[in-house]
Amino acid sequence: MKRIALLGATGSIGRQALEIIEAHPALELCAAASGSQPIDGLAPITQAGGDLTELLERAEPDLVLNAVIGFAGLPATLWALERGVDLALANKESLVAAGELALAAQRRGGGRLIPVDSEHSGALQCLEGRPAAQVHSLVLTASGGPFRGRVREELEDVTPSAALAHPTWNMGPKITVDSATLANKGLELIEAHFLFSLPYEQIEVVVHPTSVVHALVRFRDGATLAHLGYPDMRVPISYALTYPERSVTPIRPLDLAGGMTLEFGPPDVETFPLLAYARSAGERGGTYPCAFNAANEVAVAAFLAGRLPFLGIADVVAEALAAADGSAARDLDDLVAADEEARRHVEETLKVA
Repeated sequence: MKRIALLGATGSIGRQALEIIEAHPALELCAAASGSQPIDGLAPITQAGGDLTELLERAEPDLVLNAVIGFAGLPATLWALERGVDLALANKESLVAAGELALAAQRRGGGRLIPVDSEHSGALQCLEGRPAAQVHSLVLTASGGPFRGRVREELEDVTPSAALAHPTWNMGPKITVDSATLANKGLELIEAHFLFSLPYEQIEVVVHPTSVVHALVRFRDGATLAHLGYPDMRVPISYALTYPERSVTPIRPLDLAGGMTLEFGPPDVETFPLLAYARSAGERGGTYPCAFNAANEVAVAAFLAGRLPFLGIADVVAEALAAADGSAARDLDDLVAADEEARRHVEETLKVA
């Protein structure tokens, strides 16, 4: 029996994880946490808000599924990695903000880090067991979001409801807006750099509107392997929870004979510059990725609250990156300071606006 602690139980990933756990006889939910919604009775140990590491200390899980949104998930990520507890990571922001510290913690702890994002799950399955010297490049796919094909002038009056109408995925508000701005793919780009120890020049992003191909890996001999499947997060969640097995899910296999078009194209970084800003932050290193993530979190929240126009998200993130110190973080306190400084800069910008 694998004992699982689920963090972010009421979100999109959390709800689908509960479905997977309930259907699998070898998985047991030993603890669950939410941001604020009461979840009494969901698991033997539950918590709404508060310090997630205290919950984990009491639960002593075999695996932590971290589906918390944003920087708030970082302490739980480091807790699991330091202690050698297997971590199914849906909280990409913690690895973006603390990549070097997180990997150092994993080396000390020795546990497994299994990505839950569909793109990184697909990449892991294509890369696993293959020497790095054989890899030419990794390709992450982006749906392009609801505004694919539009130019900046057509996005000036975008409303939150329009940004939340994703064409292929059913996700929470924050990640759905990130998909619309391509910030999500920027975060995934940085996450992939740390997960797979690949330099940024070996990681490419392409737009693939149907979201059937989740990742591709090119090899030095000219071959390319791809991970395909219908866009349903229960597949990568199940893979992470049952790893290294591949358990049965209710998702139907691809109907190739029914007709399927696989279309790819370059991302429009002029209209959606957050992808380029994320790559630049990653390449600069230090706490620049942390600042990018923090500024984007505040900007997205402001957009959803009607305080910032859609195009303003990228503008305030760029300003926050320009103002950031970017120096390397020695510990969690340094990351918290960089995160807070970027958030403060965006909030001050919003007040002036």
